[in-house]
Amino acid sequence: MKARVMAAMSGGVDSAVAAFLLKYQGFKVTGVTMCLGVEINETGKIRCCGPQEIEDARRVCESLGISHYVLDFAPDLKDFVIDPFLSEYGMGRTPNPCIECNRHIKFGSLLKKALAMGFDYLATGHYAGIQRSNGNYRLVVPKDNRKDQTYFLSGMPRDALEHVLFPLSNLFKDEVREIAQREGLPASSKPESQDLCFIPEGKTEDYLRKNISSPPGDIVDLSGKVLGTHRGLAFYTIGQRARMSTSRGKPLYVIAKNTAANRIIIGEREQLSAKGLMAGSVNLLVDSLPEKAFAKIRYAHSPAGCSVSLENGRLTVLFNEPQEAITPGQSVALYDKGVILGSGIIQELVS
Repeated sequence: MKARVMAAMSGGVDSAVAAFLLKYQGFKVTGVTMCLGVEINETGKIRCCGPQEIEDARRVCESLGISHYVLDFAPDLKDFVIDPFLSEYGMGRTPNPCIECNRHIKFGSLLKKALAMGFDYLATGHYAGIQRSNGNYRLVVPKDNRKDQTYFLSGMPRDALEHVLFPLSNLFKDEVREIAQREGLPASSKPESQDLCFIPEGKTEDYLRKNISSPPGDIVDLSGKVLGTHRGLAFYTIGQRARMSTSRGKPLYVIAKNTAANRIIIGEREQLSAKGLMAGSVNLLVDSLPEKAFAKIRYAHSPAGCSVSLENGRLTVLFNEPQEAITPGQSVALYDKGVILGSGIIQELVS
């Protein structure tokens, strides 16, 4: 009997080609699009998020000759992604909602739904791989390092790995588009979306102003001298350029936030560096951590050599060389020889 696969369809080219490849490989594929929710106007009503994306996904499934369904995950998005996102910003931290979405919704709620419906696997168009060996499953980096999405997947539950397929793991992005064009898939020329699904058009500050209170406060230097006024802690992140300069004309950066005093501390670039971090909400994808590894402190960060230790549920990462702009609220993902070891949410810096 053919294995049954639920293919998560976003309406984009990556999920379209992933579904095509699965069907070509002989799987029995069903396309599913998650209906998420966003608040509209002052009524607080919830509507389906991304109606155009749902229609695009339906057209792809129709061209592939597979069924397409829409499942409602709006309550999950609110509970596991939006509410924590707003809470973290309200406390002056900078969260990563995509990691939480993958952790709780795609490879949490959606995967559980797929298994309950009798599917053998859940597949997505992520650029990542799963290495299977003697009953062990490991999340690994894909062939296309430029599109590597394992940082965003580093929080997914370990027990999900055996039930997940990533059909694009051995393809470059250009090859994916070539396949889509060759097969005449409706999504072949669709551009990539960079926005959060619940914040249209990337208007993050407008969204935060509408949903949380973040009052103005003082901008100070390391000595506590007041240099200006900020517009709200939520609207700044560590490493951001401050629009003022020192008497010597050097640029200044946000190097810390004092939430208790509602202050932003700024300094010169060299003051952005720290030798390590401590993280909580640790998610392990392997049996145990090595003493040495490589760590990414944000998606666009190059993995940096470090030593790691885990004690009482807290992860300590000490870098071989100081790293810039380590940001509480972001995740640190650990790597070793192309294998993702796990991740944690940054809580504080080690100076």
